[in-house]
Amino acid sequence: MADYTALTEAGTALVELLRENLTPEPLGNRELISLCSPHESENNQLTLFLYHIEEDAQSMSAGYYSVDSETERIRPAQYTLHFLMTPHSKAPVQMKEADCYRIMGAALQTLRDNPVIPQRFLNGSLAAENARLHVMVDRTGMEQMLKIWNNTSKDYKLSAVVSLTGVTIESARSRHVPRVTEVIIGTKEKKGERP
Repeated sequence: MADYTALTEAGTALVELLRENLTPEPLGNRELISLCSPHESENNQLTLFLYHIEEDAQSMSAGYYSVDSETERIRPAQYTLHFLMTPHSKAPVQMKEADCYRIMGAALQTLRDNPVIPQRFLNGSLAAENARLHVMVDRTGMEQMLKIWNNTSKDYKLSAVVSLTGVTIESARSRHVPRVTEVIIGTKEKKGERP
């Protein structure tokens, strides 16, 4: 099962997928794609910002599972991660918008062509468990997008919401369950009966 580092590992896998497919065209450098806020993009040309996490309803079942003959652990939780994907252009003013559209188009094409992030992009605990991270572009309405952007004094920028599902985090809680070492089988006598 994935560790608490799964959020970082999932974000990094998404970035690596985009880096491989968006360089050298339309972006000349892999490092121009990164995990950061769209408001602090600095030299980045494509940012991915984890802005919302949801626990999947199907994984909310409580209970334990057997790790070995004497240990039980709380069931792992599964999450959906929502990233805000935003292109940024370093082109002259008259070409900025067209440049952003090119970057976004290439990113959307990559995500559509890779509905499951290939294993080679996974690392750490996600790689160890051979996780299957499903990626899709959400149908997020304009009203919701404006709510995301209106929390800042920055202007709205072209963005898309990308969801990753299949991210699990194992519980750190376990309990010791002693093995049964002796069983006594007998009958109980009723009052007034003779043995």
